[in-house]
Amino acid sequence: MSKQAEFAVILKMNAMFADLGADELQRLANLCHTQHLGNGEVLFQKGDPGDALFGVRRGQVRIETGASDGSRLTLNFMGPGDLFGEVAVLDGQSRTADATAGEASELFVLRREDFLAFLEREPKVGIKIIALLCQRIRWQSERMEESMLQPLPVRLARRLCALAADFGSEVHISQEQLGVFVGAARESVNRQLQAWRKEAILDLQRGRILLRNMTKLTAIARNE
Repeated sequence: MSKQAEFAVILKMNAMFADLGADELQRLANLCHTQHLGNGEVLFQKGDPGDALFGVRRGQVRIETGASDGSRLTLNFMGPGDLFGEVAVLDGQSRTADATAGEASELFVLRREDFLAFLEREPKVGIKIIALLCQRIRWQSERMEESMLQPLPVRLARRLCALAADFGSEVHISQEQLGVFVGAARESVNRQLQAWRKEAILDLQRGRILLRNMTKLTAIARNE
């Protein structure tokens, strides 16, 4: 499979492009090029122009921001098959966080000018993307409502299940970072994780969480 074909598959897995036809996806993927990053290399920083869309071919990219005490907080992990920068490639506004390679990585890159030129040539695709963006806004509204109404165990279980889907049963994340994800204090996250540890749902190690019972964790995430 060519690199462009691989990128078309990644685009297809993203909600913003999922409804595009195979030919449309391939024409879009043909505009991409690849970029290599070394471990710890910065892809972009907060405030940089939003001039490209990225897909991870291999490796891992951390989306980070600075904390008030000067430390770094990881907001998300992007692994193989993940796409990021969709909004920036449309509006061209400044990046709202930093992106740093967590290991040697290879990325697909779709430049904003190439993407906009593609939409000018194929306005029907632009109409589809407008509809998909509206769906995304609705989804985000639902997630916001969920974060306000669902109890911490449910929010925490859902986040761990999502991380496990991307990175397997050994999740490399700190309790402080988990707290940022679910909107809770580190102490509250720790109490819940310790309770699950006693139930053999997971095990805790420095900077890592080992998920032992995904069946139980998934049930909690579903609020069953």
